[in-house]
Parts: sequence; C-alpha cells; structure tokens
Amino acid sequence: MLNFSPSCERNQQPIFEQLQGFLADSRHVLEVGSGSGQHALFFARRMAWLNWQPTELAMNYEVLRANLMAEGGDNILLPRMLDVCQSRWDVDQADVIFTANTLHIMGWPQVECFFAGAAANIEPGGQLIVYGPFRYNGEYTSASNAEFERWLQQRDPASGIRNFEAVNELADAAGLKLRADVTMPANNQLLVWGRSE
Repeated sequence: MLNFSPSCERNQQPIFEQLQGFLADSRHVLEVGSGSGQHALFFARRMAWLNWQPTELAMNYEVLRANLMAEGGDNILLPRMLDVCQSRWDVDQADVIFTANTLHIMGWPQVECFFAGAAANIEPGGQLIVYGPFRYNGEYTSASNAEFERWLQQRDPASGIRNFEAVNELADAAGLKLRADVTMPANNQLLVWGRSE
C-alpha cells in the first residue's frame, strides 16, 4: 500500500468500535481527507450496509485511487477530489461526514471552510464525526500532544491542534449540535455533531 500509515493502522479498531454504534442507521458516508484509504477500506469492509465515499486533495488523489483500486470493496465508491474551500463540494449529500486527523493539518481558514462545507453537505438528521487530538480550554490532554503540536508547527506554522471550544463554535454557527465527545486511545477524541431535521 502506498503511503501506509502505522498510526492509522493502530487506531482504526478503536475508532471502528465507536463508529459502528453511531453509524448503525446510516447509509452514505462521505470521508474528507481519506489519505492512503486505510480507514475507508477497514471501516467499509466491517460496515457493509454503508456506501463509503473517499475524497482527497488533487495532490494526494492518485495515491488514494491506486490503493482503493488495488484493495477496494463493493461498497467503496470511486474516490473524488475535494478541496474543502472550493465554493461547492463536488459530492453527493451524505447522512454522515467523517474525517480523521485532518483539522490539525489544515490551516484555520480551511477548518472554517470544512465546517461550512460539511454543514451544507449533510442531509437533515445527519452527523458530522471528527477524530483527532484537541485542546480543551487551551490545555493539551497530554504532554505528547504538546510535543506533537511543536512538531506540527515546525513543519507548517499554520497547522496545530485545535481548541475544542473554537471548533464547536464553528459547528454551532453552522447549525450542528454536539451529540458526543468520546475520549479515545492515543490522546485523541471522537467528536460527533448532528444536524437537526
């Protein structure tokens, strides 16, 4: 597999154990920032009732496409290119939008675009599910997350671990209400927002 991620491999089982409950009544998942496709492959194989739509930026698209063509399943749709800040997302509406480990890679303007775009592309009654590290009241949940942020910002000063309160404010402004905040292994969170009917 191209661009294989060991951390993705380690974390996908605990994420799946949470997702299967949240997605029990869902039909169509739009994944933003699918990377290598490891999550799409792992989750879609275990939740055969879902159609899983992977997406990636243009510069990462060919790797994702190659991995999914080699290993994909019947319920994994052909990947699409997606830049969260394009004026209209070229995707079908979904009842779930899922993203893992993307908000700390994006710059803050892209995070704002992500929440606005997600709200516009979630069906009424649908969910937005975000996995990754967050700060609470400006505090890191672990010393390793503080170290991780230092590494992120040396690599790209626009990136960084986001404050939960700031992203929740974006979600709220977009009409998405927090339904769950689940503490996960490896100092991560699984945040679930819902769009009202």
